Amino acid sequence: MISFVMLAVMSCTNDKKEAPATDAAAANADNPAGLPYTASYSSDWGHDVSDADLKTVMQSYKDWADGNIKGLVAAMADTVDVDLTNGKSLHITRDSLMTMWGKSRDSLSSVVIDMATWHKMSTNDKKDHIVVTWYKETDTYKSGKADSAYYHDINMIKGGKIVWYSQYKRPIVK
Repeated sequence: MISFVMLAVMSCTNDKKEAPATDAAAANADNPAGLPYTASYSSDWGHDVSDADLKTVMQSYKDWADGNIKGLVAAMADTVDVDLTNGKSLHITRDSLMTMWGKSRDSLSSVVIDMATWHKMSTNDKKDHIVVTWYKETDTYKSGKADSAYYHDINMIKGGKIVWYSQYKRPIVK
């Protein structure tokens, strides 16, 4: 507030000197829209994600639906950061991930994924490649119980492998 008042006072004088640069002025150069927040990660996004990386991500969903855990895990890097829908975050090896997902998938008799859409995103400043997905998944357990939910996932790819997977779930209320 003081910086704003000083800037206003200085602009009202007849002196032709320019006001000194302030943090607020510098922030305005990076934020021409005057947004109330600045991005702590990046706000410089593009779409420079290869079709091969998109296919890796899409195939991982197909492998999950088909029960092909080896194929699913082949899409993952040696070590993966995973954010689960229950709020837990894991830094896990591909082998441990295969064991965890294998047990989970083995409890299901079928998985049907209705992939609503996806979006390829890349950070121009950090060169990170991300594919975000939105889909409905219907899981049928071996007991016969069916469960459906809407999901939004973030898949970060480096070197052709998924290195970070974050999943958000919205249950379908009947």
